[in-house]
Amino acid sequence: MPRKILKKIVYAAVISGIITIPGVTDVLAASANPESNPVERIVEESSGRVEIDIPDNILDELLRDDQPKHTTKSQKNSLKPGINKVVGYRIQVFSDGSRQSSLESRARARGNAVVAKFPKYRGQVYAYSSSPNWYTRIGNFRTSQEASAALAELKGAFPQFANEMRIVKSQIVVIK
Repeated sequence: MPRKILKKIVYAAVISGIITIPGVTDVLAASANPESNPVERIVEESSGRVEIDIPDNILDELLRDDQPKHTTKSQKNSLKPGINKVVGYRIQVFSDGSRQSSLESRARARGNAVVAKFPKYRGQVYAYSSSPNWYTRIGNFRTSQEASAALAELKGAFPQFANEMRIVKSQIVVIK
């Protein structure tokens, strides 16, 4: 974790009382001046020797990378003007790892076939490799209901590979 971020976390934890530093918490309480920086004051008062006792459960929470972003419903629904990347759904129309020599061309051909029948998906075909497999996914659907309706439409138009199609949760692109 970058030092600057850790410093802000410790600062917030000390100020809020989550973390107590023996002999230094009094320095914070005595610091009535809101412009003084308590972290710098702690370093000065302790001659640079600060020992912080953070409970293991709090430390684990602070250092965990996979923490969900806490956003409100209104923040999730608010899009900025321009290109936004949000969690949504796509329809996977191709996934294969056999016959390596032809995978890329087969993945792209599947996407091209969908666009030929459904021009509304032009620019929404995502063919990519995650070794050893190739995938082709279609669309940028905000809800699973939108994706389900599109999946039914695609399965009806392409019965020969309908059993391979499925809805996958994905990072999608929404333009506002």
